[in-house]
Amino acid sequence: MTAKQGIDSSLPPTGLLLIGMGPGRLSGMTSEALEAAKSADVRRYEAYTALWPQHELESLEQVIGSIQKVMRPEVEQPDILFDLARTSLVALMVVGDPLQATTHVDLQLQAAEAGIECRTFHGVSITTLVTGAIGLSNYKFGRQTTLTYPYGGWVATSPLEVIAANLQQNLHTLALLDLDPTGEGVGRQVPMKPHDAVVSLKLMREKLAQSVADMSVETALQTMRVEACNALLKQRFDLMPVVLCSDMGTDEQRVVTTTVGKLGAIDGGRLNCLVFPSNPSEVEEKALLRWQRGVMDDV
Repeated sequence: MTAKQGIDSSLPPTGLLLIGMGPGRLSGMTSEALEAAKSADVRRYEAYTALWPQHELESLEQVIGSIQKVMRPEVEQPDILFDLARTSLVALMVVGDPLQATTHVDLQLQAAEAGIECRTFHGVSITTLVTGAIGLSNYKFGRQTTLTYPYGGWVATSPLEVIAANLQQNLHTLALLDLDPTGEGVGRQVPMKPHDAVVSLKLMREKLAQSVADMSVETALQTMRVEACNALLKQRFDLMPVVLCSDMGTDEQRVVTTTVGKLGAIDGGRLNCLVFPSNPSEVEEKALLRWQRGVMDDV
């Protein structure tokens, strides 16, 4: 009996396994995901959408075997992965849940077109983890966004537009923070810190203030977007409430309720994300009070 048959006889002899690693520690992975990763002949760790702590990766390797890191080009242009998957069982390990990013959904579709069997093993995602951890209703979250670094002088305003549109509809916003200052997904990752996020937000606001007058208003949706952006620009930006969530799902997890103006003075953790709350309900407001800086720093 082979090791693969002994661990999980339902796995195919060849193909691609999309394995969710959970938020950032070995104990957060499902037993099914661990067994599937252990059964694979080849293991790849996708390291450009999110990162695990190095010591946890080392612990994981002790359990399932060696892992090789891959970056954006190898996943978005998966010829090498597919060549391996035609003759062996390949595990692509993704922090959180593997199907939370459209990149991996596209990979799943490409595998089907190439005639490669693809199985998914889900994991806990930051998208679901944050809402419950800080006490805001997941029913009241709007579209998610990512705060990007200003790449070579280029500043994206779309993340701030998403926040504005959600606030206009009384919806909370989860904003993930960029990992790659180059925007290419091939180099050494530098997770954005709270100070970096404030710099990016201010640059976005400045650019949005200059460009909002030129936005199209030909449709009702476009008109709503412009109204939402103008409403946000009229606010005292430094007083806008924000919740800093650091290293969620790990032993270092920390939540702090603050404002954009005070956010830059907080160190944050290894990996950070932000929540921009809309008008909270009474229960949500009480929940957020737990995380005011100086009241209760640890979850």
